[in-house]
Amino acid sequence: MNNPQPRGPLRDELGAAKYRHEAIAAVLRATPGRGLQVMAHRREREPFAGQWALPSGPLEVDETIEQTIRRHVGVQVNFMEQLSTRSSLDRDPYDRTVATTHVGLVAWDELVDASFVDLEQDWAFDHGDIVREAVARLRAKLSYTNIAFALSPAEFTLADLARAYEAVLGYPVAVSNLQRVLKRRGQLELTGSFSRPGRAGGRPAKQFRFVHRELVVTDPFAAFAPAGS
Repeated sequence: MNNPQPRGPLRDELGAAKYRHEAIAAVLRATPGRGLQVMAHRREREPFAGQWALPSGPLEVDETIEQTIRRHVGVQVNFMEQLSTRSSLDRDPYDRTVATTHVGLVAWDELVDASFVDLEQDWAFDHGDIVREAVARLRAKLSYTNIAFALSPAEFTLADLARAYEAVLGYPVAVSNLQRVLKRRGQLELTGSFSRPGRAGGRPAKQFRFVHRELVVTDPFAAFAPAGS
C-alpha cells in the first residue's frame, strides 16, 4: 500500500473537533450449497487499493445513519440493524473517521446487481473485523429469533432452509431437527405448494414459509449447538 496523503487538521479554527462519520454495512447472504457470503467490492484507490471493502460512505448533513447506509448498499435488504460504533484513531490511515456499522440480510434467491464474496478475504481498513462481528450477531439471533426469514425467499423447502442454517452456523443441521424446533416455536407453516422435481426425479418437496416476515423473539433462552455437543 502506498502511503496516504497527510491528514488535515483535526480541529477547526474555533477548536472544534473535525472528523468524518461514515456508515458501513456487512450485507450477508446464505445460499444453500454455496455457504455464507458478504457483499463487497475491490477498492480502486489508496489506501488499501485492490483490497476488498464493504459498502460504506460518509453521513450527509441531511441524512440519518440508516438513510446513509441504505443509499450506499443500493439494494433491497430484508433486515438491517446497527452493530457498533468504531472510533479507533488509526482505523483510517487517510483521515480521522468514526464509523457506525450495520448488518444486513438478503434472501438467497434475490437477484441483486452487486458482488458477494466469501468471508475470508484481504479486507481493507477494519472491515474484516466488521464481517466477523456481523456473522456473530446473525448466529446468535438464529438461536432465539425468526431472523432466518430475512435469509429465505417467500417459499422454500426445509432442505434448502437447513442448508442456509448450515452456511451460517458452520456445522451440519438435520432437516428433521430443524423442522421440529421451528414448528414448536411457531415459525413455519405449509404453503400448500410443492417444489419442482430435480433431475434425479423423486417426490416433490413440500414448500414452507415463515409465519412472520419481521423480527420476532421466539425463544429468548435458546441456543443452537452441533449435534452431540
